[in-house]
Amino acid sequence: MEIIKNQPLKGYNTFGIAATAKRFVEVTSVDELKTVLSEHPEPKFILGGGSNMLLTKDIDKLVIHINLKGKKIIGEDDDHAWVEAHAGENWHEFVLFCIENNLGGLENMSLIPGNVGTTPVQNIGAYGTEIKDTFVSCEAVDVDTQQTQTFTNSDCKFAYRESIFKNEAKDKFVITSVVFKLTKRNHKINISYGDITKELEKNNIVTPSLKDVSNAVIAIRKSKLPDPKELGNSGSFFKNPIIPKQQFDIASAAFPDMPHYVITENEVKVPAGWLIEQAGFKGKRFGDAGIHKNQALVLVNYGNATGAEVLAVARDIQSTVFQKFGIAIEAEVNIV
Repeated sequence: MEIIKNQPLKGYNTFGIAATAKRFVEVTSVDELKTVLSEHPEPKFILGGGSNMLLTKDIDKLVIHINLKGKKIIGEDDDHAWVEAHAGENWHEFVLFCIENNLGGLENMSLIPGNVGTTPVQNIGAYGTEIKDTFVSCEAVDVDTQQTQTFTNSDCKFAYRESIFKNEAKDKFVITSVVFKLTKRNHKINISYGDITKELEKNNIVTPSLKDVSNAVIAIRKSKLPDPKELGNSGSFFKNPIIPKQQFDIASAAFPDMPHYVITENEVKVPAGWLIEQAGFKGKRFGDAGIHKNQALVLVNYGNATGAEVLAVARDIQSTVFQKFGIAIEAEVNIV
């Protein structure tokens, strides 16, 4: 393992932000990770696929790039298979691996950028499914003690785009592998989101397979979201706000066409993309930072935007949306 000084990070974050790591090392095994953690007591920054962060400055820490590879079925019964993937596996490639093995549960999350190891942190989700629905456990290394600890589904305290790893366990553990419980038969095909239904109908698919659902999701995402390899971005930049029903009633009285989803009898989710679009930001550009023309939730780097410039746009959006609707929207990406 070589410690590299002043490593450019532009190729390690999907926003394509030019930043530098003071010191950088890549680990390809749990033993290497434990060695780095034990032999280098300096402050550390854990880097996975770089898909859910905005770099606003150089990183004056030891950046540890987690590049642990491997995926396999570790157990099964008549109805289910338990599949383990190491943290450095590309998420979309792992989803396709599961579909190719006729294992159901992850297909609605096709084409989400990033690596497997960061999926529990964010409790990623799309089109009616979330990681918590199939997550069994993950193994993680304690940064201070280098001991391996197993976190079960309940241990992770999953919530909407939340987990223990974003709160009390933040920066204390490095996830090294994740286990999912997936269906082998009697798959619960989830096409409740209208866009998926429309895409399947367009292709005359009446009884969709796992692959059909995955292909539909891929087509939808490609039509709405820019490829980070072509246009720097981190997917959805903001969370959809969940607000008290009383607050929603006040806002919807002023804006009767406000879309919403009932979460509980006291909570309502409002699409952040709609709020941002109504506030006039969709497709706007501020230098090399901007908002994507097809999806207002996605902030983009047109080439040479700095992280600070993208963050300034995000702050402007938050302020304007709050002034117009009285609803606060939070960043989904990690601001570094």
